[in-house]
Amino acid sequence: MKDETSVDPLIVTHEAPIGWLVLNRPQVRNALNLRTWQRIAEGVAELASDDAIRVIVMRGGTPQAFIAGADISEFPAMRADAAQARAYRDAPNSAIAALVECRKPVIAMIAGVCIGGGVQVALACDIRIAARGTRFGVPAARLGLAYPLEGVNMLAHTVGPANARDILLSARLFDAEEALQMGLINRVVDAEKLEENVRDYVLKMATNAPLTMAAAKFTIRESLKDREDRDAKAVSAMVARCFDSEDYREGVRAFLEKRRPNFKGR
Repeated sequence: MKDETSVDPLIVTHEAPIGWLVLNRPQVRNALNLRTWQRIAEGVAELASDDAIRVIVMRGGTPQAFIAGADISEFPAMRADAAQARAYRDAPNSAIAALVECRKPVIAMIAGVCIGGGVQVALACDIRIAARGTRFGVPAARLGLAYPLEGVNMLAHTVGPANARDILLSARLFDAEEALQMGLINRVVDAEKLEENVRDYVLKMATNAPLTMAAAKFTIRESLKDREDRDAKAVSAMVARCFDSEDYREGVRAFLEKRRPNFKGR
């Protein structure tokens, strides 16, 4: 039997224009241990630095699981009390920040189960596409733990406070159709067509102007902050950069010439 410590819990693949982050702990349905959290941050940074990659997709290595939550086997040694939980939180915070702040679009391709920390990871992605039959839930109330403000805020912003209360207080599991109705995910597709659907969607997205997509991501993120916390100058600078870019001139020419633009990200 292979020692798990010798297996990379996250496989990073460059398949330009798509970059893949493939969760690789099938024996525990991709439960998130400390090393997996660390690898997510590393994987996002690797793909973000590759100019040939336009869109990033996160998925499970098998159809059985996206992420089944936290690896509870680590709790007694690494998260035994509040002090340890605070120290441990640095790795999840870094991973979530890497996903949220990545200039490139990040798509969650979800199948099997998406539980607890899996929901947190999915929410940090820009678009969530799930297979029919996927089960969602945040069972923290069954473990006696609580999520910090940032994670709950992300959930409440996405599904609304009423649905956030339902998800967190009931700790129940629900299906992809209900997740879609709540706004937790963007699209539901047949399980056997999930990868085909995601590839088609992502390849079309990859033809869009990279600077425009980066500006859209940043501006949406700023718009969700309190007015006094928004970085309006940074938004204005990104807007100006788009108008001064080669891609803007190419986009206008392509429109007038009735052809597809060829964006370079500059």
